Amino acid sequence: MISVGIFTRYYPDTIDETIRKIKADGMGCVQLDVQFKDCDAAKEYLTVKRANEVRDKFRDANLPVVAVSGYANLVSPDPVKRDKNIRYIKMMMDRALDLGCPYVASETGTLNLESDWAWDDANATECAYEQLAEVVHDVVAHGREVGATFILEACASNIIGSVDQVLRLFSDVNLPNMKVICDPTNFFTPQNVSDADGQLRRIFDALADKMVVAHAKDLKPSGDAGGIEFPAPGLGILNYDLYVKLLAKYHPNIPLIIEHIGEGGIPRAKAFLDGVLKRQGV
Repeated sequence: MISVGIFTRYYPDTIDETIRKIKADGMGCVQLDVQFKDCDAAKEYLTVKRANEVRDKFRDANLPVVAVSGYANLVSPDPVKRDKNIRYIKMMMDRALDLGCPYVASETGTLNLESDWAWDDANATECAYEQLAEVVHDVVAHGREVGATFILEACASNIIGSVDQVLRLFSDVNLPNMKVICDPTNFFTPQNVSDADGQLRRIFDALADKMVVAHAKDLKPSGDAGGIEFPAPGLGILNYDLYVKLLAKYHPNIPLIIEHIGEGGIPRAKAFLDGVLKRQGV
């Protein structure tokens, strides 16, 4: 069966209180953001001892950690910030097994001067791709040394945002410890959103063999200059029955992680996903 989980960051609290709330909401697993009120890896060095303490708390709660978040802009145009970001994701790789899971997740980033996640026209250049590919190879090679796997989350606003770009990066990096997060909404643009089901099938046709974790959010056309919004699951146009059917076809036990949600909307999103999974018998 497909297990439904959530990013821990949607419960901004201590580790113990976060676990209590996640259990109360009926989640079966978590993507671990080590950013709690009493332990924040973005602000302090994460020691082996502290990582083991976090891991054991989730183990005691029977909440498997299915991925560790290491999200950072890997190509920040600010060289100081870029170096800091790369050190951060490598630290999370160093601690991945101590946290209970070898998978460390990140998007690839953008050359935007004002935002770590917004599109910039420079992202489309060959120079940007080559810079990004070099950094990703370095990060993945580091992960291989310490037993961690980089799981790539493509995003249309980043340098790597299309199926073809993902395939090219996999070919160029060519290391076994690199996989994909299945988050189909991230591949949508105003140009392909009108064929949502077709795009969904193309994503799975090309990338299913590389997927290890799935994300659950939604998409809908935005009235602002023909853009796209990404609401919580069940609040957009994504064909969730088809999405779940494809997940079950290729990965019948893949974890499905809720995102893009406020704490108050979590019970509705969980109930929505449970309904789809029951309907599809997975």
